[in-house]
Amino acid sequence: MARYTLRVDRELLEKFRYISNYEGRSANRQLEQYMIKSIREFEKEHGKIILPEQEN
Repeated sequence: MARYTLRVDRELLEKFRYISNYEGRSANRQLEQYMIKSIREFEKEHGKIILPEQEN
């Protein structure tokens, strides 16, 4: 699993945590869900993303 540091405005982060809590998720899990949704929508429109390490 990769780690990623995100710099974000404190108020934005607190509001995001509020929404995450409302949805019953940690902020990390909520962000992961948004990323999955974004990738799914992108691939639906543009085709599957093939990463260099997958091109064997």
